[in-house]
Amino acid sequence: MYGMLLESVQHFVQTEFGEHVWNQALQASQCKHTSFKTHQVYPDNLMPDLAQSLSAITGKSFDYFMNYFGKCFVRFFSNFGYDKIIRASGRYFADFLQSMDNLHNQMRFTYPKMKSPSMQLAMADENGAVLIYKSGRTGFSRYFMGQLTEIAKCFYDLDLKITTLESENDVAGGTTGPIQMKPLADQQVVVKYRLDFDNKEFMEKRINYIPHESQKSLKDLDVKILLELFPFTIVLDHTMNITDAGEKVLETFILHNPDRKPTSFIGSHIMENFKCRRPRGTIFDWDTIFQMRTVLFELELIRTGTTKIRNPDEFLDNEHNDETVLEIQKVVIEAEEPDDGERKNSQGLKSILLKGQMFFIKDLDSMVFLCSPLINNLDELHGIGLYLNDLNPHGLSRELVLAGWQHYSKLEIMFEKEEQRSDELEKSVELADSWKKKGDELLYSMLPRPIAERMRAGTDLLETCETFEGVSVIFGEVMGLHSGENIQEAMNAVTTLNAVFTAIDEEIFTPFVYKVETVGMVYMAVSGAPDINPLHAEHAADLALRLIKKIKNLKLKDVSVKIGIHSGPVVAGVVGLKVPRYCLFGDTVNTASRMESSGEAFKIQISSATAAKLQDRGYKLESRGFVKVKGKGEMETFWLVAGPED
Repeated sequence: MYGMLLESVQHFVQTEFGEHVWNQALQASQCKHTSFKTHQVYPDNLMPDLAQSLSAITGKSFDYFMNYFGKCFVRFFSNFGYDKIIRASGRYFADFLQSMDNLHNQMRFTYPKMKSPSMQLAMADENGAVLIYKSGRTGFSRYFMGQLTEIAKCFYDLDLKITTLESENDVAGGTTGPIQMKPLADQQVVVKYRLDFDNKEFMEKRINYIPHESQKSLKDLDVKILLELFPFTIVLDHTMNITDAGEKVLETFILHNPDRKPTSFIGSHIMENFKCRRPRGTIFDWDTIFQMRTVLFELELIRTGTTKIRNPDEFLDNEHNDETVLEIQKVVIEAEEPDDGERKNSQGLKSILLKGQMFFIKDLDSMVFLCSPLINNLDELHGIGLYLNDLNPHGLSRELVLAGWQHYSKLEIMFEKEEQRSDELEKSVELADSWKKKGDELLYSMLPRPIAERMRAGTDLLETCETFEGVSVIFGEVMGLHSGENIQEAMNAVTTLNAVFTAIDEEIFTPFVYKVETVGMVYMAVSGAPDINPLHAEHAADLALRLIKKIKNLKLKDVSVKIGIHSGPVVAGVVGLKVPRYCLFGDTVNTASRMESSGEAFKIQISSATAAKLQDRGYKLESRGFVKVKGKGEMETFWLVAGPED
């Protein structure tokens, strides 16, 4: 399936259920894509898997989400201008139902790999219609129902009620586990729907049409005139045998079957020489084709020289078992022909694909397949062995082929450019995500994560200020460094200081200690802010002991460090706009700074307040006695010697 379908799902699920629900669904369905490209093809089972995941997350049913996805697509494709195609398809909703197959077929130019379902309007009345849905995908019938409901409401102002009359090979609602997508050869979903809506105007103007008197006086139609006007025409009798054909149909048959005579074509059953590519699974008997006169058929001419007869019993209803119907149901298909869109025979030519409508001609008492070759451009024309003068002189067949040839290369160039732009956009999104992550990392290195997230949410700077009753502030000063008298010595000092501060940064690996700032040779950290931590003194002490060991292990010549710690209340908040910093204020900060400045190399001096919190925790302390501290007078301090595990 093309990415546009998944784009619609992503957009509306994120809008109506939230981005977190969408991300959960992607993870649950093991989808590796975070975004989808409009013209890229994705696995068919991706959408049902997303519906299953969303069903498990929200509690709503699988059927609900597949129906919802169908509605989302109708709302979404208006962004691409496809709503204009729907509005132009017909005056009435029944007109649209008749033209759905043709609309899908026209989209093959834009979406060449599209595997669209087949929709057949089987019957219409004043109260609605009966529609037959056929698809090679399982699990998408509810998606189709959602599309129909939304189209009827948005484009025709109709309240559509859909009832399933018959169903074959469809996935039942409420299934659990991933949807298993099976190929068409194994099974085909066939669902017959009853659509209830106001269809009176359509029936009055289209079905119950009363011919004018002048039309009643027309002469009987001569089949020769019909075949001369339309050289691509096949006439069928009630047994679906070919009674006559246009000149170009016979020429094409001979070209593709040089070992057979034209007389073997006339009188044969149509399915002995053609394969019905669309609508898929159509049974070619008179009653069925008569009901499908509004449907566009695509018949592929096959080479009967290498054919095998498929068992007719697989196409028979239990009600039909006489010899005549058995003969009608014989279907001859080309042996070993892949159903992948390629139409080639042993001569290297592509098989011709005829597209048209079945008309019942009362004068002939026959069904006439009025068709024309399905050709996109000149390359395809040569590929099936035809020339421009073989096409109908009237109509637009020749002009369309020439226009297709002229615009095909332009379309290819446009598609390539769009794909290139899509790739560039995806790379830009990835690059933007990468920049965002780097920006977040830089922001979190300047500010604590909780504070940064509050500021990103629009919190005023003043509102980030908080009071903390108990924290432990750590100051560490690098000693022995001299800037020197020349540039070389100054560079050596910078390199050494960077090595020391980097070593300190590596030791702050838990959220219990936060690096506040570095000023000159001084490193400042805190435990207990901005995340409240009742064990702030222990974590500060552990960090200080690790730092002493690590810096000693650096074995830097003449370089040492002294550390001071004090515990108490502080006020913290963000200061500045251009380069905002998370700063601490209060006497506790000043006292911790004095503990460091009055300390000694490779020693940790702590205040009595910090010592009181560590004494009963197994830390080894040595009293230094009373020390004269600037601005504080005499203070009792301690040396922190070892931790509980040392």
